[in-house]
Amino acid sequence: MRIMTFNCNGIRAAERKGFFHWLARQDVDLVCLQETKAQESQLIELENKAGQPVFHPSGFHCHYFDAEKKGYSGTAIFSRRKPLAVRRGFGLAMADSEGRFLQADFTGLSVVSLYLPSGSAGEERQQRKFAFMDAFMAHLREMRSHDREYIICGDWNICHREIDLKNWRSNQKNSGFLPEERAWLDELYDEVGYADAFRLVNQSEEQYTWWSQRGAARAKNVGWRLDLQVITPGLAQSVQSAGIVNGIANPGENFSDHAPLTLEYDLEMD
Repeated sequence: MRIMTFNCNGIRAAERKGFFHWLARQDVDLVCLQETKAQESQLIELENKAGQPVFHPSGFHCHYFDAEKKGYSGTAIFSRRKPLAVRRGFGLAMADSEGRFLQADFTGLSVVSLYLPSGSAGEERQQRKFAFMDAFMAHLREMRSHDREYIICGDWNICHREIDLKNWRSNQKNSGFLPEERAWLDELYDEVGYADAFRLVNQSEEQYTWWSQRGAARAKNVGWRLDLQVITPGLAQSVQSAGIVNGIANPGENFSDHAPLTLEYDLEMD
């Protein structure tokens, strides 16, 4: 089973850059999108004008969770297999109103598309991020009590280790690499028991999924690894490989300021 996660920074913008043409050539079973920045009704209107189901690609069951505010946040899941159930939100009003958590349930497995808030816009946004993290950690702990495995895909907006961003020294006081944020991931992995699936199979440096749009950061690969697939421990042995389509060698695969991250698991989706 191959699962892709991708912060598309606007699904309509990604479409204009060729993402859906590219996706049609990819061998993936499930796609988790974040920051769709559109209402599903708007996408349906565009599809009708084009005469093609662009935003509901052929061969996938497509589910969207839109933010109440138009042009903001939002998540989506495209799955080859029809989910047994789909859950929108996890009970935190400020997150659910922004479409930040979408869960698809299969037999014994749930896959989540997550868009964890950024705090880079200022102190108020950072405090909202911390509030989200507190509530979400409680939910993550509760999920561990369920008789199923989880793959939580998305833009987590935190780097865990120095290896996960290029300029770690100068970013230790910046959102995304704050000591409190890194300690939160320590708790998630070391205490609650989840694992960063990518690092189970790839310990290389300079493996980034987001680049600033300033200063030719992408071309120079001055990036951050913000996009993760976080898994419950029962899935650790099933992780086979991981790949990032960073769009550096091939700018035609640069669909967003983030890169698609795909992991292969030795699993069947029922």
